[in-house]
Amino acid sequence: MAVHEGVTRKEPERAILVGMVLAGETSRNANDTLNELALLADTAGAQVVDRMVQERERIDPAFFIGRGKAEELALRVKQLSAQLVIFDDDLSPAQFKNLEELSGVNVIDRSRLILDIFAGRAKTREAQTQVELAQLNYLLPRLTRRWTHLSRQAGHGGTTGGIGTRGPGETQLEVDRRALRSRIGVLTRALNRISRRRVLGRKQRTDTFRVSLVGYTNAGKSTLMRALSGADVLVEDRLFATLDSTTRRVYLGYNREVLLTDTVGFIRKLPHHLVASFRSTLEEAVDADLLLHVVDVSHPRCEDQIASVYETLQGLGIAEYPTLMAFNKIDRFGDPGMRRRLQAEFPDGIWVSAQEGRGLDDLRWAVYDRLEGQRTVMNLRIPQAEGKLLSELYRVGEILNTAYEGNDVLLEVKLSRQNTRRLLPDGRFRIKR
Repeated sequence: MAVHEGVTRKEPERAILVGMVLAGETSRNANDTLNELALLADTAGAQVVDRMVQERERIDPAFFIGRGKAEELALRVKQLSAQLVIFDDDLSPAQFKNLEELSGVNVIDRSRLILDIFAGRAKTREAQTQVELAQLNYLLPRLTRRWTHLSRQAGHGGTTGGIGTRGPGETQLEVDRRALRSRIGVLTRALNRISRRRVLGRKQRTDTFRVSLVGYTNAGKSTLMRALSGADVLVEDRLFATLDSTTRRVYLGYNREVLLTDTVGFIRKLPHHLVASFRSTLEEAVDADLLLHVVDVSHPRCEDQIASVYETLQGLGIAEYPTLMAFNKIDRFGDPGMRRRLQAEFPDGIWVSAQEGRGLDDLRWAVYDRLEGQRTVMNLRIPQAEGKLLSELYRVGEILNTAYEGNDVLLEVKLSRQNTRRLLPDGRFRIKR
């Protein structure tokens, strides 16, 4: 069996979904996350044939949902000829073992399902490395004797698990754990190298305003990027269509352009090891000048999705970054009450339909306004030898007056604060009046 135990096959597997409502929680929340789990299962290629929600005071350490409910689950598996059970919460190794023995079918949890989807959609070397690292970090604490092939798997990173690798008195399970940790180290170093290359790449384009698309998965970020940039970007009506960050230049008009980056979508209960593994991709958002938070307003729980994205941004330390809300899919939206609430909370938000092209000019203008900010008029004396600086001032500034004195150019120019900090960080060339 491979490290990631795929749930995607040509013939859809018949799956039963299982959720839990603990004391203090509401069944509505459980049903909402189960609806999302059903979309994840569909994305992975499974066919949902039933769902169960168990209410308990606390989680059962042996069967998660309790022995009685687990027996009921096993009966449903038999009656419906199900081949797969998917839990909406993470399970322990003992719970996996007990539930699989009782039901007689494969049991996975939400994290494992998301990892499977990511594994099937990772196309670039970076995304594949990130997925494998997340898989191994997920697997390490769940390692049991059933995974004894892993010492061979780790050989990809330079450890064979053969002669000379087993310490005195070491069990095969300990060897497997050590092999996993070795492979995790190899992958972590590889991602660190990728991260350093990203930093160098960003330094080479610091002269351009950077905007990062963030939002809940399937909010329409890729569709919006295609609509704004005209570039050929993958658009698919499924969860996690985008894993690799994609950057395109977007012309705003008024002789201004920005770099727009699409990032991986967020989701409720997004496993922390996935966020950690995809940190190098999400660093595009960390280094952005502006976050463009895309919201699917046609979703009945879009306010909860906004909160989930905010929690993820908090985890990345960028929740307080300058953010512009883009309320997308207004072509499917018909809830005036929700619109009034969102407009009251986000009065500067822009309402768009990326699919139909509505509101895009308003969005470009809003980004332009953030780029320019509050502009200041200043007088500069710049040597003609500073050709690059002069060219950039003409490109991004509004030139009010030009004169020449000897080898110097005297400029009266209106610049945004952001461009002033970027082009004239030490106050050089400014004429004080």
